[in-house]
Amino acid sequence: MGEKTVTACLLIVGDEILSGRTTDANLPFIAKRLNELGVRLMEVRVIPDAEARIVETVNETRAAFDYVFTTGGIGPTHDDITSGSVAKAFGVKLMRNPEAVRRLERHYPPGALNEARLRMAEIPEGAALIDNPVSAAPGFRLGNVFVIAGVPRIMQAMFEGIAPLLVGGKPVLTRSVSCTVGEGTLAKGLGWIQDRYKSVDIGSYPYFRMGGFGTSLVARGTDAALLDKVIHEIAELITSLGGTPSIDALTG
Repeated sequence: MGEKTVTACLLIVGDEILSGRTTDANLPFIAKRLNELGVRLMEVRVIPDAEARIVETVNETRAAFDYVFTTGGIGPTHDDITSGSVAKAFGVKLMRNPEAVRRLERHYPPGALNEARLRMAEIPEGAALIDNPVSAAPGFRLGNVFVIAGVPRIMQAMFEGIAPLLVGGKPVLTRSVSCTVGEGTLAKGLGWIQDRYKSVDIGSYPYFRMGGFGTSLVARGTDAALLDKVIHEIAELITSLGGTPSIDALTG
């Protein structure tokens, strides 16, 4: 029996992302770090600042994946509703957390911790705080759901704090080979190779660069030796079709 694949889903919360006013910068970082930890990011959803939608999505994904991460919606303004929505998804109260208040009090100068900022200390009952070494306002973990900030610098600091808590499997490795043979020509033989090696994910990606078209073939899996075998079979296929394969080094 093969090793269990540890899975994750990322929920990006924010009307500003959906409107195009803000470009999400967190996905590449989270995907890369999860892969390094042996956790496979299987799905990413961008959802609005709407309580019913957040509740529904959190409940659906926490039942389907080992880990769920949310980014955004835990600031001091009226549209920061992620914390309350996650509390509702779990059926617990949203409460002003004394430790979160102490952290904010240490961070802000006297008189600056107003009621709006204190909203960032409202945490679902029973949740564990996630440290925020950048701006103090914590995220939290409830069950298998990790709620962290949307600001990239803060999100990254929070993520590194929770990384030791994540139990993953083997990291996914990648091998790739590129050529100037078209996808349509490669498709039949590539399908045969994929059928023989079902534990390896093989992707085909056309490109246009330096004035010409080509195809990049990418193999992903956890067994380095098997990936090497697959990528060399793909290279042999390219050669048999009159192309010249260019094999890249193994990457994580």
